[in-house]
Amino acid sequence: QVQLVESGGGLVQPGGSLRLSCAASGSIFSIKTMGWYRQPPGKQRELVATIISGGGTNYQDSVKGRFTISRDNAENTVYLQMNSLEPEDTAVYYCNAHISLSSSSSATFRYWGQGTQVTVSS
Repeated sequence: QVQLVESGGGLVQPGGSLRLSCAASGSIFSIKTMGWYRQPPGKQRELVATIISGGGTNYQDSVKGRFTISRDNAENTVYLQMNSLEPEDTAVYYCNAHISLSSSSSATFRYWGQGTQVTVSS
């Protein structure tokens, strides 16, 4: 069993900052890509940022320059530092990871966290 547990959401004023964390645990051999997605109220889930095991990153255009994704491979943890938050960033944020469960197979499986609410409002 693999679990992704997120933390760090909350209520923040426009212009403020939050840091999200997501820790993966369980029968993990290795973690390939980790990422953050979000689902704004009444909208579909969308990609926010991803990071590969070697450190390469990818961001949604609307968060470039404001959000930073990072990971600690030793701790199987991914972070999302969110600065200059805007009301449009309000959403449930989900952690995502592509995980290999065995050294004998190259197959990876996609796991999701339970989501954490981020609300940007004055």
